Amino acid sequence: MSGLAGSSVIVTGGGSGIGRAAALRFAEQGANVVVADINTDAANAVVAEIEASGGTAKAATGDLSDQAVADEVVATAVNTFGGLDVLVNNAGIMDTMTAAADVSDAEWERVIRVNLTAPFLLTRAALPHMLAKGKGAIVNTASEAGLRGSAAGAAYTASKHGLVGLTRSVAVMYRDSGIRANAIAPGGTRTGIAVTADPAGHGPRVLSGYMQNVGRISEADEQAAAIVFLASDAAANINGVVLPVDNGWSAV
Repeated sequence: MSGLAGSSVIVTGGGSGIGRAAALRFAEQGANVVVADINTDAANAVVAEIEASGGTAKAATGDLSDQAVADEVVATAVNTFGGLDVLVNNAGIMDTMTAAADVSDAEWERVIRVNLTAPFLLTRAALPHMLAKGKGAIVNTASEAGLRGSAAGAAYTASKHGLVGLTRSVAVMYRDSGIRANAIAPGGTRTGIAVTADPAGHGPRVLSGYMQNVGRISEADEQAAAIVFLASDAAANINGVVLPVDNGWSAV
């Protein structure tokens, strides 16, 4: 992919799943990668993988929904690699497929905080550095649940719809400053994230009738390929797009 060699890239949730696959792909393209994750051991393991293949990476760990941590992740990229070219807001958590009437305050607040507030905090911290360079690419990992109401519970669905809105707002506000913001909307993907749901609950019972349309479960690297494309110069005129990577689920 053009334009990525020597670039400075942050990938959140980079210690596993789609984030790990994206971090490895960026490194293969010659990018310098900050692997950000709440799990220190996982982040360090991915950094070691990249370095063993001749790439350059650095770990940054902590809870990204904390403004101080978000600021530190961005500072790590800027101070270590001389700036920031690409931000991938990929870290996220699932809900328990709970319908709105049954969602606890704790579940709602945690899912929104991780899936929506953290990407906002990182984006806000990253933008001044991208604006100073006059260019930048932000890629968010949304979800099929950001396109429809039948792919997850109330908290997760709201968080991913919100992330789609954030993506489009940033695209509009900063397109004349050389900054692009896009998102992928993964369908079912093989990662380490487990969904804990009570099959007898109202939400899971309703949603089970729609999950037959999921189709083939994708591999994390298929999602990562779309992320790297959207961050690259090959997508230079793509801005404000939410790209389903779902084997056609969104077309059903």
